[in-house]
Amino acid sequence: MPMINFDAQNNFVLDQAQKWALWLGEVVAAEGFTLGSVDYVFCDDAYLLELNQEFLSHDTLTDIITFDYNVGRTVHGEIYISTERVTENSREYGVSMAEELGRVMVHGILHLCGYTDKSESEKQTMRSRENYWLNKTKSLLIN
Repeated sequence: MPMINFDAQNNFVLDQAQKWALWLGEVVAAEGFTLGSVDYVFCDDAYLLELNQEFLSHDTLTDIITFDYNVGRTVHGEIYISTERVTENSREYGVSMAEELGRVMVHGILHLCGYTDKSESEKQTMRSRENYWLNKTKSLLIN
């Protein structure tokens, strides 16, 4: 059964989890993929830094790490999000926590749908898709 799950390694609670899951599932379908199983894990900086060091050999803080377990065009993965980074970034960019969280959540899904952000042009494409999806959902989720 296709599903998007939300869990936390810290005390974060995702409001309106079912609406977020429906929206993210719509993104997967509209991007031409089938939803399998995607697990979001909300955590703190220390937890995500440990994953970054262990699995990616990066010794830096980040807001998200996506592990892609896709099978063909069926999306499967684990997406780890530092709620500390998201909170700090929302302040830095002058947006609500919900909007920044939405950006990071859809960013992970877009990675699972084949988008990358290594080069400048890839980053621009990724940001464009994030903006597109955020604008489509603002009235539903981000108030």
